[in-house]
Amino acid sequence: MLYIVPSPIGNLQDITLRALEVLKGVDLILAEDTRNSSRLLNHFQIIKPLSPYHQHNEHKVLRHLAEQLLGGKKMALLTDAGTPGVSDPAFLLVRECIRVGVKVECLPGATAFVPALVNSGLPMNRFCFEGFLPPKKGRQTVLKQLAVESRTIVLYESPMRLVKTLEELAGYFGEDRQCCVSRELTKIYEENRRGSLKEVAEYFREKGVKGEIVIIIEGAPDKRRREAEEEEDAGDESEG
Repeated sequence: MLYIVPSPIGNLQDITLRALEVLKGVDLILAEDTRNSSRLLNHFQIIKPLSPYHQHNEHKVLRHLAEQLLGGKKMALLTDAGTPGVSDPAFLLVRECIRVGVKVECLPGATAFVPALVNSGLPMNRFCFEGFLPPKKGRQTVLKQLAVESRTIVLYESPMRLVKTLEELAGYFGEDRQCCVSRELTKIYEENRRGSLKEVAEYFREKGVKGEIVIIIEGAPDKRRREAEEEEDAGDESEG
């Protein structure tokens, strides 16, 4: 049995009682970073073997882990913060378990984009989660596609790249497009900065940025989307 266990994104009290029960009952805990997971487990006085599972070793250990699970071991998968599988390599292990017939159970719990989306004040009846933008290859293509996306857009970003990304977004989406940048969610210095892409970029350029970042962006107005579709149709006709 493989348990997917969400961990707190900041405040340790956000872990669920069920998650603690599962962590106490498994044979092995797979951790994105064993140091971070050790702090969580020590806080709740849970003593269990830890083994690393992250983007640098995922392919090497996949078969071995699947064999152990098939042999009857119970394992829990933890990431540094939030729900495993959201912008991290948990997907590969889950897919392998399903392929070989190992039961997978995912617990509900903490994830960063949900409170950021609710806090933003932007429409959340329809939204698209993009995670981290491509750093180089394909980045412009994705930005052009998202510029005409009518649903509210959810992105993750590092503090070092936040201002540059907001400036890029303003260039593709328009400076007045509304957004909300959430950082340090659930922690003492939690901040949700709302405004236009231009305003929020200027704010963080002057203030500096620390902590984990979620960007929520207003979807494109219908007019912008129609114009983009008309341009695409015109291009197809000229090629024909």
